[in-house]
Amino acid sequence: MIQYNTIDKITAFSTERGCFDPTLPYDGFNITYYTDDDPKHISTCRKILSMMLEINDDHLILPRQVHGTEIAEVTEQNMGDKFDGIDALITKLPRTCIGVSTADCVPILLYDAHVRAIAAAHAGWRGTVARIGSKTIEAMQQRYGSRAEDLKVIIGPSIGPDSFEVGDEVYDAFCEAGFEMDKIAFKRNGKWHIDLWQANAIDMQRLGVAKENIEISGICTFKQHKDFFSARRLGIKSGRIYTGIMIK
Repeated sequence: MIQYNTIDKITAFSTERGCFDPTLPYDGFNITYYTDDDPKHISTCRKILSMMLEINDDHLILPRQVHGTEIAEVTEQNMGDKFDGIDALITKLPRTCIGVSTADCVPILLYDAHVRAIAAAHAGWRGTVARIGSKTIEAMQQRYGSRAEDLKVIIGPSIGPDSFEVGDEVYDAFCEAGFEMDKIAFKRNGKWHIDLWQANAIDMQRLGVAKENIEISGICTFKQHKDFFSARRLGIKSGRIYTGIMIK
């Protein structure tokens, strides 16, 4: 598990794969229940992570993501929900870990020390185009009164720009959404590459998040598939990284 530099009383991390055979799609630490992994293995991994975080299993929250922009608040009342069709979570509950599941997509963590609120968002290229990062910030503003300038942001392990080769249709989608392509895209050997890390960072800066408050892990899951799950390496039927955040 890699832990991020955060303020006191906040835990933020991404799980590492820890596999024996990197060619096997489910070999490694995986808590994502909607994969084809063995349910017993998933349950064991959840128990291990809950013990490490010193929380009850039902306080380890993972939504069923759909590459959309729906955002949900985790409360005492809906703690047991599956959060189907949700791609970002926000909460102020202590001792409750919220997170997202990825295997090349971009996990985004946010925290506001002033109002003691946290968020986790899943930004694949579709979610990035739809500006899931800034929409999550807006949800925190509306629900908790957060200010963008007070937010700290972590962009976790995901496919890097050197590895994220895309077709013209993906490039065009970013253009149409108003992204400054000279800042997030380049061409190599006749193929477009897009920097999802910068695309998300720039999008959140647009709302007022300070550049120095955005921590980019710089870990490319495609290149480091032995340490982190990568759908482009292993196929969509594979394990997932869990990137989570919790108020202690």
